[in-house]
Amino acid sequence: MKNERLIYLPLGGAGEIGMNAYVYGYGKPGKERFILVDIGVTFPDMDTTPGVDLIFPDMTWLEDNADRLEAIFITHAHEDHIGAVGHTFNKFQTPIYTRKFTGAIARRKLSEHGIGADAVTIMGAWPETVSVGPFEVGFMPVSHSIPEASGMVIDTPKGRIVHTGDFKLDETPGLGEPFDETAWSAIAAGGVKALVCDSTNIFSPEAGRSESSVGPAIEELVASCSGMVVATTFASNIARVRTLANAGVAAGRSIVLLGRAMDRMVSAGIEAGVVTDFPPTISADDARELPRENLMLLVTGSQGERRAASAQLSRGKYRGLKVRDGDTFLFSSKTIPGNENGVARIINAYSEMGVDVIDDYAGRYHVSGHANGPDLARVHQIMQPEMIIPMHGEHRHLRTHMKMANANGFASIIAPNGAMVDLSGSEPEIVEYVDASRIYIDGNKHIGATDGIVRDRIRMALNGIVVVGVIIDEDDDITGDAWAEVKGLAETGKSNGPLVEEIEDAVNDLLSRAKRRVISDDDAIEEAVRRAVRHVSNEQIGKKPEVIVLISRMVAQ
Repeated sequence: MKNERLIYLPLGGAGEIGMNAYVYGYGKPGKERFILVDIGVTFPDMDTTPGVDLIFPDMTWLEDNADRLEAIFITHAHEDHIGAVGHTFNKFQTPIYTRKFTGAIARRKLSEHGIGADAVTIMGAWPETVSVGPFEVGFMPVSHSIPEASGMVIDTPKGRIVHTGDFKLDETPGLGEPFDETAWSAIAAGGVKALVCDSTNIFSPEAGRSESSVGPAIEELVASCSGMVVATTFASNIARVRTLANAGVAAGRSIVLLGRAMDRMVSAGIEAGVVTDFPPTISADDARELPRENLMLLVTGSQGERRAASAQLSRGKYRGLKVRDGDTFLFSSKTIPGNENGVARIINAYSEMGVDVIDDYAGRYHVSGHANGPDLARVHQIMQPEMIIPMHGEHRHLRTHMKMANANGFASIIAPNGAMVDLSGSEPEIVEYVDASRIYIDGNKHIGATDGIVRDRIRMALNGIVVVGVIIDEDDDITGDAWAEVKGLAETGKSNGPLVEEIEDAVNDLLSRAKRRVISDDDAIEEAVRRAVRHVSNEQIGKKPEVIVLISRMVAQ
């Protein structure tokens, strides 16, 4: 044991909110055995990742050490913790451990990639454990905004690690397991080497509210509405979906679930037995036959996703249903930073239709699934760990969490993605850095964040593109005039003539004056033409476009 070490290595989720993936290892340096906790995704945006479908951690480092990976554990079924499981499983072929509800979601994701259900092993809650390599691991129930969320109790030869996962201190969550301080204290009784802790709401100064506190306000709102009511929330927050549905039923409305994620999550909850009393629902087809004032639609798309049900309704209709003047739309959710523009676009579209949109700026219709600042301090005191490692947050979250821990006498450190931390001693120490980049799912291909494909796409979007064709005969003479096509640029410039003609004239003038040694060298032609096109475009319209030069050389017969 003297020459062996205990390490923590985030590959995603530390320095950002989302895309969680955390490696724990024990053994001699360079020969440690590993477990992976969570393997999530994050979502693209048009500014930085246009055209990308999904983003997950670059697992190359772990793939290179796949023979040392003992198992994967999934804390809960949110996309930023489970979303990449199907995309990466075949690279590891490692047992996956989950609780029942999370397992139902994991199996559905794996089946989309042709992977059988036996890849997932279902476990019960702590104190049930499983031995994998040098680790003894169990799922510690926590309250969160999804059923059967769990922290991880990881026993190692160097001591116990408690990995909180996403959690809040909610004693009356309505659905799922409540916070149990006695159970947390019992887990900590034998000593905790390291508490690896959620940092999402470190800046929230008040103790968190219970999920049960939003029910009365939602019931009051729905009862007061006259037209059709539409509500959106995170589909995975089945407790909230049920609260919304119950409010609709209490107001005499029939409930319609719209959006695949909404159907999938509710069905998985019923299948796993965590939801036993969800109100009856009707289909969209049946809903079209009912008076509008007797309907409540529960729809996907609380974050402004363009293809979700809420966005499609804002653009006209979805599944034959339309919103109208006098209807009410409720956002029973918080807008995640970065999604503000998409949500605002939908809100304004509904407003133009005469729909009353109610968001949650006042905090009446939504509560967070993460522990606030005072809650985190309370957990620190309950667990009394040797050290606290902040995770699940942007760098500013991690830094503030570290300062809180230090102020209360706990050793702590900022460990962003790629920082390997040695937990063996009395204080955490960064001992190595590994590459922790991102992989983009682009259509049906996986591409690296540094491959240049998305960067080129951004440059084309920002600058436009010009394609120029040049034909050269076997004697290295230019044949005919060069031609150009322009995309994403103004049609005319300051000369008031067509931009494409200005470009063609400039290129033909260049080629007519080019020396023989330039014409015989494709690279030299390409560079000269690119410079000429960018120059004339900048003069005419103030833009320097991306330029593709197509050179065709005729071969003597």
